[in-house]
Amino acid sequence: MSEREDVAGEVTDRLRRRGVTVGGSDKPDDLAELLSAVERCEAAVEAHGGDLMVDDLKSSRPDDRHFVLPRRGHAEPTMAYVARIDEATANLRRHRRRPD
Repeated sequence: MSEREDVAGEVTDRLRRRGVTVGGSDKPDDLAELLSAVERCEAAVEAHGGDLMVDDLKSSRPDDRHFVLPRRGHAEPTMAYVARIDEATANLRRHRRRPD
């Protein structure tokens, strides 16, 4: 296995642990972009007082649905999903901050 494949496997694992759907046809560069988008969104959630342990894709009862990543659509292209995550992150920045 090449170093690039190892890195892609690690990124895939990190995304799946967050509840993000990853497909076998996702390109390594696109996976890196997806992980970056997820991390930007998570940083915005934390900056607004969200709890990533509760407000995630695997939670059946998030504290605030605005803090949950959008779910990836069936067969949704990676970069289209990245764009939706970035849009949700931008919308989150306009969402009222939760008190500490």
